Amino acid sequence: MTASTAPIAVGAALPLPASRATSGLVLAVGSALAFSSSGPFVKPLLEAGWSIGAALLIRMTVAGLLLAPALVSAVLHQRGLIRRHGPLILAFGLSAVAGCQLFYFAAMQRMPVAVALLIQYLAPVLVVGFVWLRTRRAPSRLVVCGAVVAVTGLVLVVDIAGARFDLWGTVLALCAAVCTAVYFVIGERAGDDLPPLALAAGGLIVGAALMGLLCATGILPFTAPPVDVALGGMTLPAIVPMLWVGAVATTVGYALGVMAVPRIGSRMASFAGLAEVLFALAFAWLLLGETPAPIQFAGGALILVGVVLVRLDSNAGGRSAPERATLPVVPSP
Repeated sequence: MTASTAPIAVGAALPLPASRATSGLVLAVGSALAFSSSGPFVKPLLEAGWSIGAALLIRMTVAGLLLAPALVSAVLHQRGLIRRHGPLILAFGLSAVAGCQLFYFAAMQRMPVAVALLIQYLAPVLVVGFVWLRTRRAPSRLVVCGAVVAVTGLVLVVDIAGARFDLWGTVLALCAAVCTAVYFVIGERAGDDLPPLALAAGGLIVGAALMGLLCATGILPFTAPPVDVALGGMTLPAIVPMLWVGAVATTVGYALGVMAVPRIGSRMASFAGLAEVLFALAFAWLLLGETPAPIQFAGGALILVGVVLVRLDSNAGGRSAPERATLPVVPSP
């Protein structure tokens, strides 16, 4: 990333047009909707013998190829883009793309899926803490209340009753949460000098390259048998849900997400991302026949209330543009 020639005080309030904030929120919810279809489409493949390495490599490769023209166009129109933003793109690929998924799936193998999901989606709380440390400004009561209400709803939605504690699994899930928070923090740095789609494309290509290396060296098994899977009452060849996950869930999810974060900021975008849990619940209901319990609907309502509270704080404070540090800072993966 680059620093502007004239220093800008961290936390300076620069009002954004309401239309820009609204469009950013719509993009964030659209990103969550796209991402949420990944699990219900991938789950039958894993149960049918596909390995995690194969699923992740294919989804990242397909998405990276589809978004690659955006990166090529940015490189051709902006001299030195890779030199200036290479570390940021590398960090995004290693953390926000590969790290999120590898740590989450690794945690999922040691603990219940619901618990791993709950810990990973503590990312909005981590983002609030990061913004607090960066700006030296404590979050408002609305934000704190919104975080508490949203996390409470998340606990109800994922239904962790009876789960047992696993230390190593918890550490891995926390790493996934950190990587998810990094996704929002780095996404906020995208702008005219680093087009959001170029950031997403570069990150997906880096992630695919890492997954290819892990699979080629045998660190991650690569197994992709030509099986048929049942989805929504239909029997489909494995390639169909895998193409959906790569071309729609991953490509659209990252594309809309990186365009949303610069518009509404990392904090609001991270809370809006909690909608992914609700959409995933709906997809699992429609495609896999997993009917949600009443308490999960109550949890979903609490998540929405929490997001609304954070949004109200944004409105009351005259939504600020993403803060920029006066010195160049390159986050580590």
